[in-house]
Amino acid sequence: MLLRRGHNRWLVFCAAFFAGLFLFAYYGDNGASIRRMTSTSSSPWAADLTATSLSKLQPQHNGDAELEIIVAATKEENVTWLHDYLLDWPKNIYVVDDQQAALTVLENKGREAMVVLTYIIDRYHTLPANMLFHHAQRFQWHNDDPDYDALQLLKRFRVAHLAQHGYVNLRCAWILGCPVEIRPLVDAQSAPENDIPTAKHIYSEAFAELFPDVAVPEAVGVPCCSQFGVTRETVRARPRDDYVRFREWLLASELDDAISGRVFEYAWHVIFNKKPVHCPHAGECYCKQYGMCDRRDCDNEGCAGQYDLPKYSNLPEGWPMFGWDGEDRHWSGEL
Repeated sequence: MLLRRGHNRWLVFCAAFFAGLFLFAYYGDNGASIRRMTSTSSSPWAADLTATSLSKLQPQHNGDAELEIIVAATKEENVTWLHDYLLDWPKNIYVVDDQQAALTVLENKGREAMVVLTYIIDRYHTLPANMLFHHAQRFQWHNDDPDYDALQLLKRFRVAHLAQHGYVNLRCAWILGCPVEIRPLVDAQSAPENDIPTAKHIYSEAFAELFPDVAVPEAVGVPCCSQFGVTRETVRARPRDDYVRFREWLLASELDDAISGRVFEYAWHVIFNKKPVHCPHAGECYCKQYGMCDRRDCDNEGCAGQYDLPKYSNLPEGWPMFGWDGEDRHWSGEL
């Protein structure tokens, strides 16, 4: 049955309205618009896989590769799921707002960036072969899963893929962050005069301070949101002093906590020797990184049904059992 034209327009308006609310909550951009490029299969930073070539990719097995997971948490966050389900992975859980915790940080600043840098500095000479840096909560809006469930991704993670590439983002979907999230030189000129600047406005200056011997890139793109894997060899490609300097910059920065953390969110891949625009083909990522080679309708940006940007940056109370309107989702996963 065809919808009336007026009804169609109303649906389009609602979709645009909810998307705008979400982006406002994520970026804290005081209503500033976010410009994005339209991706094409010919993008130089992404492999152009056809449906046929993608279907031939085979999942890789974890084997017994050494891996530790490093988690940034607060006292209120529930991390029992990590102990209940990820039994074979040594866990380093940093409680950033508890100076009496077994693992903590010098100062709760820069969000998860302080945890990443503290772990690397303290463990530089005793690093495991492979590391995953992760948030504390299991269900989060940015987790690349239909239910936003981190557990389903971590259980499938292919350590061999990480070992091959040295660094991988735990997100495959391009929304948000790819193909280009920040244009440092251009965005620096568009900072609002009478408003608080955002990360994209100060990124150029921060990049120059963090990487004084590297030219500020024209474009920066990588899937959000500071959850990634890295190998010991990749970390040690930089001297320990670099990470100490990065942490000193963070401690001394007068930037808002969210902004300084987001600077690192869009700099980790550069720190770990990837190009400023690092947006792998999403379908290939799902297959090689998580063994999900049966996904259909995949393109550079994602695979149909695997990840949809939610209405808001906070999942509703009762998720995943109950949805946005309190409806029963008939979810049958493990809790």
